[in-house]
Amino acid sequence: MQNLAFPTATPPDAVLAKFEICHTQDLEEARSWGEHIFCENRLHSQSSQLEVDMRVYYRRLGGIGVGRMSFGGDITIDPSVFDDFALIQMPIRGQEVIEFGSRQICSTPSQASVINAHLPCRIHHRKGTEKLIMRVDRSLLERICQQHLGRTLAKPVEFHPDMPLDTAEGQRWMRMVGWIYDNLSHDEGSLPPLLAAQFEQAMVTALLTCQSNNYSSELCADQAQSIAPAFVKRVERYIEEHAHEPISIVEMAEHVGVSSRSLFSGFRRFRNTSPMLYLKEVRLRRVHEELQQSSAGSTTVTAVAFRWGFSHLGHFTTDYKRRFGESPSETLAR
Repeated sequence: MQNLAFPTATPPDAVLAKFEICHTQDLEEARSWGEHIFCENRLHSQSSQLEVDMRVYYRRLGGIGVGRMSFGGDITIDPSVFDDFALIQMPIRGQEVIEFGSRQICSTPSQASVINAHLPCRIHHRKGTEKLIMRVDRSLLERICQQHLGRTLAKPVEFHPDMPLDTAEGQRWMRMVGWIYDNLSHDEGSLPPLLAAQFEQAMVTALLTCQSNNYSSELCADQAQSIAPAFVKRVERYIEEHAHEPISIVEMAEHVGVSSRSLFSGFRRFRNTSPMLYLKEVRLRRVHEELQQSSAGSTTVTAVAFRWGFSHLGHFTTDYKRRFGESPSETLAR
């Protein structure tokens, strides 16, 4: 596997070899495993001999799932729409064709593919093809993107579906993939939470910066041009410390000794947001943290939302779901 597609020291047959979860000749069993890992789907064998021979090696790491899979014959996969994750597919050998409506992408060892959440597709997997797969939870993807941007996302992250691997960015991505697969292939035990979080952060950051998406221009902007002035940072600290209070733009501006206009201009230029949207983001995080630490019998979503200044529950719930990928009541019930 010493090639463009997978630059790692791990021998091909040893990649996640300790994590085989499926080896079947049965089409229905193969479909069932696909549903277990991904979503509801239909499988169609294009061979009269029903060559299935599905093998899946798979390991879950927090909000990321990594795997290696293959079929023994020509198989067409009709998945339902991915509601809460994106899927990256990287053939080691062979090829598959992915249809997105009228558009087609031929995925090979030099060109991977990305299937976004909520995007209908059909996958034609050719005989003799083996691929690496990476499943990334949308909530994790958007949370890390928001951390890098320092603001709430106006729209979900959406990647370009074709991922060339013969570019500098593509090779950088595959080096990161190789590093992750090397580590996860040899470490059989459960990873310490801190290490698992670092793997998640590194993997998603590499994906956001290496694969073109609707936030690429911001994520890859010259950092030297975006160093915020001191008053913006001071207001950020002020918001963090006083988010539980009914603070206003005027109070923020007075705290740092600038005009409201300068405050708006600074946040727009250096944070691509406004002071009040930044305040809302901080309050959403505080609500999320409080709900995670509470039990359903000890409080209610309404009480926590009101405590952090969210009086319109409909708008609050919409913003919360966009930010964390689940409803506030689902967080509280965990």
